[in-house]
Amino acid sequence: MKPLHTLLGAATLALAALGLPAQAQDNWPAKPITYVVPFPPGGTTDTLARLIGQRLGQALGVTVVVENRPGAGGNIGSDYAAKAAPDGYTILGGTISSHAINASLYPKMPYDVVKSFAPITLIGTNANVLVVNAASPFKTVQDIVGAARAKPETLSYASAGNGTSQHLAGELFKELAGIKLTHVPYKGSGPAIQDVMAGQVPMMFDTTVVAAQHIDSGKLRALAVTSTRRIKSMPNVPTMAEAGVQGYDLQSWQAIFAPASTPKPVVDRLYREISAIIKSPDMQERLEKLGMEPSGMSPEQFAAFQKGEIAKWAKVVKTANIRID
Repeated sequence: MKPLHTLLGAATLALAALGLPAQAQDNWPAKPITYVVPFPPGGTTDTLARLIGQRLGQALGVTVVVENRPGAGGNIGSDYAAKAAPDGYTILGGTISSHAINASLYPKMPYDVVKSFAPITLIGTNANVLVVNAASPFKTVQDIVGAARAKPETLSYASAGNGTSQHLAGELFKELAGIKLTHVPYKGSGPAIQDVMAGQVPMMFDTTVVAAQHIDSGKLRALAVTSTRRIKSMPNVPTMAEAGVQGYDLQSWQAIFAPASTPKPVVDRLYREISAIIKSPDMQERLEKLGMEPSGMSPEQFAAFQKGEIAKWAKVVKTANIRID
């Protein structure tokens, strides 16, 4: 049997090899945590980061600072987080775009959507909703289809950026409805939806999390949701299939990651705290009102889910022939 001091020394070395000294790991968290959002303020990822970040900070007894680093469909902020120290003091709001779609959309990714990160949990999934300005002449999806067929490529739609779920929602609409629309990419949902409300762009698909407040305020008109079933928060809004676009099915998702090599005890603690927040009754109610289906998957379950999504969206990107150099 090996001496106790030898075993303790080996354990300390093992912890150091994971990137966090034993003492630091025991004291974690001892300083503020940065929650990176790879999109501008006002979008879905930002909204969720501020909701969850505040409660996470309370649970851990430290401040959680939300830091927006937008650009390149989520790639800039995600790359920043991927290269941060794997010490538990940086987490990332990842999405269907930054951690699934972009893998096949960009020929040269600055990070690996799987290998560069330690998955923590899936916050939830949500449908997108097709919206127009409240003063728009378009009252139904078929009004848009008719106008687009009468004058091809004269209508445009906004998105949160190239390769985002909003972008692919528009491409799927074009393909299934047999119409031509011009894509107008923005650097996030916030500025995109502002221009739709201002009448600068006729329409956009946006997540229910962002669009709901503007629909409720009367600034936007909801025409259809992108899921196969109507959602609880918008029971009177038809699905795209009900609106005449058969075979339409698209749901976005939001998740939380840490840099790869973040020690497992820290990842597990983050998962426990964040999962408890997501599964709390008041947060479940808040997320459902935003049109989200809450999740809280374990890191292992989420890793398997993510790999399936990468394969799924690779096929969609290939079929739509979308490429960003």
